[in-house]
Amino acid sequence: MKFEHRPVLLKEAIDGLNIREDGIYVDGTLGGAGHSREIVSRLTNGKLIGIDQDINALNKAREVLKDYKDKVIFVHDNYVNIEDILSSLNIERVDGILLDIGVSSHQLDEKERGFSYQKDAPLDMRMDNTQKLTAWDVVNTYSEEDLERIIWNYGEDRWAKRIAQFIVNERREKPIDTTLQLVDIIKKAIPKKARLQGHHPAKQTFQAIRIEVNKELDVLKLAIPKMNKVLNKGGRICIITFHSLEDRIVKDAFKELNKDCICPPELPICVCDKKKELNIITKKPIVPTDEEIEKNPRGRSAKLRIGERV
Repeated sequence: MKFEHRPVLLKEAIDGLNIREDGIYVDGTLGGAGHSREIVSRLTNGKLIGIDQDINALNKAREVLKDYKDKVIFVHDNYVNIEDILSSLNIERVDGILLDIGVSSHQLDEKERGFSYQKDAPLDMRMDNTQKLTAWDVVNTYSEEDLERIIWNYGEDRWAKRIAQFIVNERREKPIDTTLQLVDIIKKAIPKKARLQGHHPAKQTFQAIRIEVNKELDVLKLAIPKMNKVLNKGGRICIITFHSLEDRIVKDAFKELNKDCICPPELPICVCDKKKELNIITKKPIVPTDEEIEKNPRGRSAKLRIGERV
């Protein structure tokens, strides 16, 4: 399988990190190492810690970064465990952290991973294939109510109720084993007129199931305060997201870390001891230019937010 990766918002993210040549940086979603290659090329006696839960991505990243191997530490883990990862490396603080959230190009392109609604494959969708929960489990064992909740909350699909009903009805006859089986069921659930509008009818449901399998939103929500805590003063965190739910989590987390006091306004003095932990560098998210979208259509919905440790 040819592994091709076009990093989204590359210049903007790298500029946002404010890289120092002797600094320590973390790429929490190493993927195809496109962003990492740019970071590490700017280091002289600095270090890059590349984290990914996908062993295939790590193996590819080793190849891509082979010329810089003395400056890179590869870690097979989830970025939410940043504190433990740094502790195991005897590193207390870092100077910058980059996250590029969501499914990577190679995961979509590797047919057997089951991420794509355009290629027939077993229902899997695990970013870390050592974990137990798969898309098959979600589709075949979750209750109709839970399926509807996931498709509505994570996929923002207005046909969530019908899709959940159709999935449950279909699996009563036989298990739903493959991606294209699931696509057919989704198409049946969505009225023909609605199917002809906009994107592929299965896109939102596949997104929702993938997020559930990998607990992506929970991980992101938990990770941001932890990551800010391990940054040196003036260190930057750059997060690229690809849909509104992720972007909202980043926006809200940054806003919370930016607060100086959370006491009720009626209190005459502050008793919460809350101190501002982060300055928000991007008041509005940075988005790709038309030129970048033309070269890399998968980056169309990308948004970059940047914060700086106080």
